[in-house]
Amino acid sequence: MNRPKLILIDLDGTLVDSVPDLAYCVDQMMEELGRPVHGEEKVRDWVGNGVERLVRRALIGQLEGEPSDEDFERAYPIFLDLYDRHNGNNSTLYAGVREGIDYMKSTGIHLGCVTNKAEQFTHPLLKALGIFDDFEIVISGDTLPKKKPDPMPLLHAAEHFGIEPSEALMLGDSISDVKAARAAGFNIFCMSYGYNHGQDIRIAEPDAVMDSMVEISGLLPA
Repeated sequence: MNRPKLILIDLDGTLVDSVPDLAYCVDQMMEELGRPVHGEEKVRDWVGNGVERLVRRALIGQLEGEPSDEDFERAYPIFLDLYDRHNGNNSTLYAGVREGIDYMKSTGIHLGCVTNKAEQFTHPLLKALGIFDDFEIVISGDTLPKKKPDPMPLLHAAEHFGIEPSEALMLGDSISDVKAARAAGFNIFCMSYGYNHGQDIRIAEPDAVMDSMVEISGLLPA
């Protein structure tokens, strides 16, 4: 691996622990629907594929499967309203993220954020945590026709900067990030602490696994 000219970073589970807000909104939604709440531990295993998928999982109480269209159409607007009001209230940057971003910026490498979270939630969350201006490009889940694990968002960012995919690196936390990076021809480093539906991210065989983003300084070639 050569020194990358572009680093794209996932949001939820990589930069930010957003589960406290997501779990609160899921449980408030369930209460409004007159159903039992799930709690933060369960919600943590369901996060990572956008809020629509999260709502569907919450309605059926498991990772795979689909609720009825009627249930989803009733629940989804409730969740969107709740998350619009509570997004960022209790979300926090993971330890080492601020230092890792500062290091990457100091190298002159282009930085972007690529997430499956809709733009209406992505931009406010990045701004609330003080990192929106650190990125030269932000690609949300509804910016393009396709989102991760499709390679389109990554390839779009590389094209934006005029950089070959082989000169780019993705930082993520899930199998979705690994699949997107491999399909795009990016290198991929993953965080050990993120949202991967309860599975060890090492199973997905990324190029490296970090316990903290500060470790990026020792992994990039000089």
